[in-house]
Amino acid sequence: MIVLTHDDVAALLPMIEAIEVVAGVMKGVSTRTAELPLRSVVPVGGDNRMGVMPGAIADPACFGVKLISLFPGNLARGLSSHRGAIVLFEAETGGAVAMMDASLLTAIRTAAASAVATRALARENAESLALIGYGEQAEHHLTAMMAVRPIKRVAVAGRSAEKAAGFAARAAADFPDVSFTSGTDLQAAVEQADITCTVTAAPTPIVMGDWVQPGAHVNVVGSSIPSMREVDDRMVTRAAIWVDYLPSTLAQAGEIVEMIAAGNLAESDLRGEIGALLSDEIAGRASDDQITLYRSLGVAAQDLAAAHHVLTRARAEGRGQPVTF
Repeated sequence: MIVLTHDDVAALLPMIEAIEVVAGVMKGVSTRTAELPLRSVVPVGGDNRMGVMPGAIADPACFGVKLISLFPGNLARGLSSHRGAIVLFEAETGGAVAMMDASLLTAIRTAAASAVATRALARENAESLALIGYGEQAEHHLTAMMAVRPIKRVAVAGRSAEKAAGFAARAAADFPDVSFTSGTDLQAAVEQADITCTVTAAPTPIVMGDWVQPGAHVNVVGSSIPSMREVDDRMVTRAAIWVDYLPSTLAQAGEIVEMIAAGNLAESDLRGEIGALLSDEIAGRASDDQITLYRSLGVAAQDLAAAHHVLTRARAEGRGQPVTF
């Protein structure tokens, strides 16, 4: 087994490579060549939870499990809200071949998945981005959006004007050719955006469907359990919605689950999975005025494919600490 740290993952999984890795594996998710039990979530005190995400994929052939804790209060401590490890097994003999830091890998693959959807669904000329949230996921989503669309203007919005301004200042140093604004007015940020990414831990809707302009694309990312939702019912009814994996969407996407339970939405109203769109099995954006939405929950297939990519590069470059049991 090779043990790989946060720094190893950072060096071996650049965003531009992660986007292609995720795009490839999501096609397999939609052809059902992956085994993806639903995420198990265990309360561990207060608002904190532990998630267990097992899975197996056919290409590249491997299986494994991600053990990840979600501690929303970590942001105030300067730590990632997601901390844990991924154990990767090879498919030929079932040996455990790698263990690696899960926090950064999760952040990168999640943003890469949004980039895959944005590349497939957003208008080609989309230039303005709204980031709702200013934590770790916002950082990686900015990099991901910059990789797939010609972003010229970014509005960073959240509950804290100070934190939003700090994020915008740091981002402006990294992307000097992009104009950044910040504040607490979420509506103004969304109304002016061609692309919106919601990357918060909000338990109730903070982004309203009436704010979104015709032709915009929205990535709904932050809420990962049925009791949480970042967008309101109006967003669901206005947008054409694609998802990562229908079984998890129907069980764990709060806004979808609630609207179906209330009889205000049917599974058939969803456009389908992003992997099917990438394989040209279903249609994508219908017009320049259509509002498109990608509902991201994250699936173990993304973790496994990203971890396999990291391991392959680590072996080639001699990185990581070998461990013998």
